Amino acid sequence: MADPIELLIQGHSHDLGGGFVVRRVLPNVKRRMVGPFIFLDHFGPMDVPPGGGMEVRPHPHIGLATVTYLFEGGIFHRDSLGYAQAIRPGDVNWMTAGSGIAHSERTEPEMRRTGFRMHGVQTWVALPRSHEETAPAFEHIEAARLPSWQDGETSLRLIVGSYAGRTAPTTHFSPIFYVGVELPAGGKFAISPEHPERAIYLADGDAAVGDRLLGRGDLAVLRAAQPAEIIAGASGAKAMLLGGAPMDGPRHIWWNFVSSSRERIEKAKADWREDRFAKVPGDPEFIPLPEK
Repeated sequence: MADPIELLIQGHSHDLGGGFVVRRVLPNVKRRMVGPFIFLDHFGPMDVPPGGGMEVRPHPHIGLATVTYLFEGGIFHRDSLGYAQAIRPGDVNWMTAGSGIAHSERTEPEMRRTGFRMHGVQTWVALPRSHEETAPAFEHIEAARLPSWQDGETSLRLIVGSYAGRTAPTTHFSPIFYVGVELPAGGKFAISPEHPERAIYLADGDAAVGDRLLGRGDLAVLRAAQPAEIIAGASGAKAMLLGGAPMDGPRHIWWNFVSSSRERIEKAKADWREDRFAKVPGDPEFIPLPEK
């Protein structure tokens, strides 16, 4: 059987500030998007000592939706719409930036005081041209509201979109799927070919897809419509399945802005520089516009 993997991508480390290091996987020079997914950051698994944590000051977005999903730990979200929401493992925060939003992501004081274990993934979903300027919005969906099921010994949770006859309640604007998968040692799972663009991101453990061995931090982009099976190694595996339909044209990305128009990104840069984005209540700090 032909190799089901079209491309294998490995991320690079990026410091979000305060020593909180993430692994950035998308965008990549070899692959900009998988379906509507244009950005993937993976943090952990890590033991955060007392006094440490995430300190992402208020910053802006346009033209995308952010999707935050945790295996362990917690993050406190605030945004310019006035939402203040703690996210816990298995929950989903979906923030539609659309025409423009600002938000911050920080570690809660009690977690910072005691230290904690942290592990999660944040992705950005590019919005179709018809919704790039939609009104900003935020929703939090608890784990209990998301479709969860067993396939043999494999546990699955549908985070966004549709997969295997199930649909998540999470807002979305184009064909998409995003599934959290946990496999025990030696566990197997066949990946549905229903979506034209698909990828597997290995968040922890080790696994094989076809004849290829994947380790933590590997993103395997799969060939369209080709059968693919993931088999966990001796330590088991945590993986994210993601993809959907191809986007309706290329996207430009600069800092936290995504758009089909370079001119729109230039306007967003000017709006942030000149303080025209709405403020984040309860979080007066901000990240200045980068010089490059």
